[in-house]
Amino acid sequence: MPLAPRAAVLLDMLHRIDAPRLHELPVEVARRSFYKLMYAYREEPEAVASAVDIEISRREHAGGALPARLYRPAGTSPETVLPVMLWLHGGGWVLGDLESYDPWCRALANACGIAVLALDYRLAPEHQFPAGVDDAWFALKWLASAAAGLQLDAAQVTVGGDSAGGTLAAVLCLMARDAGGPAIAQQLLIYPATDLLTEFGSARQYGAGHFLERETMLWFQHNYFARELEKHDWRASPMLAASHAGLPPALVITAECDPLADDGAAYAAKLVASGVAARHLQFEGMVHGFVTMFKLFVEARMALDEIAAALRAARIS
Repeated sequence: MPLAPRAAVLLDMLHRIDAPRLHELPVEVARRSFYKLMYAYREEPEAVASAVDIEISRREHAGGALPARLYRPAGTSPETVLPVMLWLHGGGWVLGDLESYDPWCRALANACGIAVLALDYRLAPEHQFPAGVDDAWFALKWLASAAAGLQLDAAQVTVGGDSAGGTLAAVLCLMARDAGGPAIAQQLLIYPATDLLTEFGSARQYGAGHFLERETMLWFQHNYFARELEKHDWRASPMLAASHAGLPPALVITAECDPLADDGAAYAAKLVASGVAARHLQFEGMVHGFVTMFKLFVEARMALDEIAAALRAARIS
């Protein structure tokens, strides 16, 4: 299927203004450019019951406290015990923060009727692999232990993320299984990168001129990894884990015209082959990043509706 008309308009606009690609910019400039892009195509942030900035304390840890933001959906009281998702943002482990994903997290909380804990994990190149993994793992364990005091249900913790955040979410499920907990009820993986060693067909077909550039992905990896060998670590490429059995149910969302489309599809197939209840949902004609672009794509709201339905279907009553 060809590009959706609005996706074609987006790409034509980027080509027409000859905007520099992210990998052509200094890291700090790329971060500002990423935020501006997220801001430009968002809808007005939805009202929620509360959005509270917190710090996850890590005494005697070199990384210091972890900033996070806890969202409670509109129409809920502070006393309501809610399921909660640990949300891990995208941006190639180099870009993204709480502010750039604030509208998405609000919409996610409201649509799904859950609390969302968005994590501001450390970014590369200042903090290279496995700093982001370590932060996400610490946050998951903290969330499981702190849930009751926050009026959150520790039996209904899910993990989710888009792009690099989807990779981190997949890794957390493997780590939690191997460690015997914390319990994860479901995983949401939105166009994740799960195998950094394989060049999939979609990467060749859509690696240039389709929003996410192959050169940008290589730039992300150059910043994230100190050594090429680290890409072989399953915490970087969760597809390479020795086993995928016993993992939480998964919803894997991909965009057809995305270099990572085949990667996400292959990971979903791997989960199914390992006995995991995994569903793969591909949005035809879409490009990487579409789920947060509510102003541009009706498919963004459609994806959110699918996420909400999946979470409600898996919810423990």
